[in-house]
Amino acid sequence: MSWEADIEDLRRRQAMTARMGGEEKVARQHANGKLTVRERIDALLDQGSFREIGSVAGRGSYDADGQLVDLSPANFVFGRGRIDGRPVVVGGDDFTVRGGAADASIHEKQVQCEKLAGEYRQPLIRLVDGTGGGGSVKSYETIGHTYVPANPGWEVVVQNLETIPVVALALGSVAGLGAAKTVASHYSLMVKDISQMFIAGPAVVARAGESLTKEELGGAMIHAKAGAVDDVVESEAEAFERARRFLSYLPSSVDELPPRIAPTDDPERRDDWLIKAVPRERRRVYDMRRIVKSVVDQGSFFEMGKWFGRSAITGLARIDGWPVAVLASDPHFYGGGWTADTAQKVVRFVDLADTFHLPVVHLVDIPGFLIGLDAEKTATIRHGARALSAVYQARVPWCTVVIRRAFGVAGAAMMNHTRARYRFAWPSGDWGSLPMEGGIEVAYRAELDKAPDREAAMAEITDRLEKVRSPFRSAEAFSIEEIIDPRDTRPLLCEFANLAAPLRKPGFRAAGFRP
Repeated sequence: MSWEADIEDLRRRQAMTARMGGEEKVARQHANGKLTVRERIDALLDQGSFREIGSVAGRGSYDADGQLVDLSPANFVFGRGRIDGRPVVVGGDDFTVRGGAADASIHEKQVQCEKLAGEYRQPLIRLVDGTGGGGSVKSYETIGHTYVPANPGWEVVVQNLETIPVVALALGSVAGLGAAKTVASHYSLMVKDISQMFIAGPAVVARAGESLTKEELGGAMIHAKAGAVDDVVESEAEAFERARRFLSYLPSSVDELPPRIAPTDDPERRDDWLIKAVPRERRRVYDMRRIVKSVVDQGSFFEMGKWFGRSAITGLARIDGWPVAVLASDPHFYGGGWTADTAQKVVRFVDLADTFHLPVVHLVDIPGFLIGLDAEKTATIRHGARALSAVYQARVPWCTVVIRRAFGVAGAAMMNHTRARYRFAWPSGDWGSLPMEGGIEVAYRAELDKAPDREAAMAEITDRLEKVRSPFRSAEAFSIEEIIDPRDTRPLLCEFANLAAPLRKPGFRAAGFRP
């Protein structure tokens, strides 16, 4: 006796599920410029590394004799694989079967995908292309009743955020629970012109009085600018490349440390143009991204959230081969001042760094929080205080370089000053409780009012204070630890990265990542 016949039956069933929604639906998927879920998995993972789980799950139809006639697959495919040789778990919606809606799925597959990644401490990549939620109202008639909503497995989604790296790629029209799973991640992206994301789609929104196309309601740039997703790419191929690159900076779980690669850039490299990077005229802007790219390992900067909270730049990089989290100011937006959305961006990024043991490098040019009526209406101070709390809660090594300004409460968010201060400044540094410009007339009003020549008195006071504001005066008082030559910034950061290496603590989370 042999089990060969049963194995042949297994292979026949696997062949049926491999057809996905059938030739017509697959052709429609391709016509819409999209890959199928199985093509996506093959493009994402190392060649030949995918090991599927639940390959024959679906809805079988049988004849009168109980023989299988056809097998319609569950519209969620998941399993294990490798990216650059490292184990990962990947799960994706099959849009060719009922448009990825959960009423054609077996939700336990999605729950087991999340559990497998979390319990076995392997990064998770979600390929989202559907609703992933309760499905059509037709399901009420099928089951004979409505039901109180619940999100099966959501507790595992939450646990994974504080345990393993989670990447979510929105690769089509994503709504409801599918949208929630996209944003409940450490790194998420959408594909321009192919991806849209909604709480509810255009047909439902139309009932509320708004008639919008998919792109008008939930296009990629809408969500990138709102901070719902971290990135927008031009193609699925670019999406997979970005996912692989993001994971390369992170450990497989909080129980490990981020992997170092063999350094390829001279740690003593000094770029001469840095001495002129910041203009002497304080109102002129400059290119902070160019500074970032100069001081980290060449070609290693991976920016996240470029279109949201734009007065702060956030991204991952390597310094002397070590992965680090880079936080920097962008003076092109509000002069680097923190808005409410900038503060939210900082909270999320610092949580990411602290959860996965990434030392933080902060390049500072913060004139303070944004002021004015809009700032008050958006609760800037509440979000700003939360960002300050996230900085003070962080326990990873932290290096601050003050490039230009640091004023007020927002400027104090450069680092937790109660820790050992690995903090330096360029000679362009300028700091205090508030900027001198605009503050002189308030502080010296009585003296100016009495002066026979107000303009001359103003010039004399300004000249006196200009001498006091010199960063070297602060260094004399040890209010700033060291003034450095801008050209020495990279060697300094390489020294920091190597000093920080043994200080990272696997398994420790101060606050945990907050989605």
